[in-house]
Amino acid sequence: MSDSPAPTTHDRVLGALLGVHAGDSLGATLEFEAWERIRDKHPNGLREIIGGGHFDWPAGHATDDTDLTRAVLLAYREVEQLRRARSTKTLDVVKIAAHNMVDWYDGRWPDRVRGQRPRDIGGATAVGISRFKQSADPRTSGAGEGRAGNGSLMRCIPTALFQPDADKAFVESVEISAVTHDDFHCTISCAAYNAMVRSLVDGESAEEAWEAGKRTVERAAAAAEAEPTAIRKVKMSRAAAKVEAAMEAGKTLVKLQDLAANGPKGAANASKAIPFKAAGHVLESLTLAVAALLDPRPLEDVLVDVVCFGQDTDTNGAIAGGLLGARDGVEAIPLRWREKLQFGKEFTEITDYLLAPQESGH
Repeated sequence: MSDSPAPTTHDRVLGALLGVHAGDSLGATLEFEAWERIRDKHPNGLREIIGGGHFDWPAGHATDDTDLTRAVLLAYREVEQLRRARSTKTLDVVKIAAHNMVDWYDGRWPDRVRGQRPRDIGGATAVGISRFKQSADPRTSGAGEGRAGNGSLMRCIPTALFQPDADKAFVESVEISAVTHDDFHCTISCAAYNAMVRSLVDGESAEEAWEAGKRTVERAAAAAEAEPTAIRKVKMSRAAAKVEAAMEAGKTLVKLQDLAANGPKGAANASKAIPFKAAGHVLESLTLAVAALLDPRPLEDVLVDVVCFGQDTDTNGAIAGGLLGARDGVEAIPLRWREKLQFGKEFTEITDYLLAPQESGH
């Protein structure tokens, strides 16, 4: 471990945001590729953000992971701007985030030809945004049960960073996920992930953060009793149990060095813990992120191993990168990576604004 001073709250918050971005941009090069092919092309791991990949990304460009994280982040900034201006407008961060997702979907987005759709968009995300455009109700727009991809887990981190009230953070994590991904596995995973991030930002250890995430899953299981029908009670309770099992798998069943070195067929417990080879299921992405959180090596080494496992590499990198950035702080992200990030400057400015001392009378 380094003798450097412990990261400040600002360092951890910015580290979390840029960790998502860096993991996304690093992994974008390898998206959809199998471990075997990655191993042949990059025997020592891909250690540079070089762009390319299936969608031919410019180096450091945001994919949908960072773009939609930005959509949520901008919602928290807008709410704070309205508060500081003492606006009488309703401060519904969920609805504002959903409108920002529409802007992204419809092509009102930086560095994209106006009206041009995203290069890459998940199925549940497309369904949820389209339904919101029709209903204008973000709390009924989700793609529905069984759509348990990682497309909301990849973007949920701003809630952990900028909603300090734990109860509100739990609700907002669930509701922002449910704009597109309302399957219980997704909503509970987002709440647990954000609890881990918040614990890290508060200076707690990786182990303590894992415990915070587990307590949040237990809270979700208890909340199942408030569901309006017996079937929803059962489904939510079962989903909570599966989220807890995914977190336990990341803690005890798999090790990232083993996964990166030996792949989905050779690594211990990989076929049990990650049966779909990390191809986009929310629970597998959560397992990898927990394994990353509890891996004591430097952020760069851990994140390289996450993306070298293959398949949904940009999203798995983004989700793990957020936890690692919150754990280790922004300086742990290599400068050569940070310098390439499309929204690095903007994310830094928003972090500075949202963490600045609030104006008198706020």
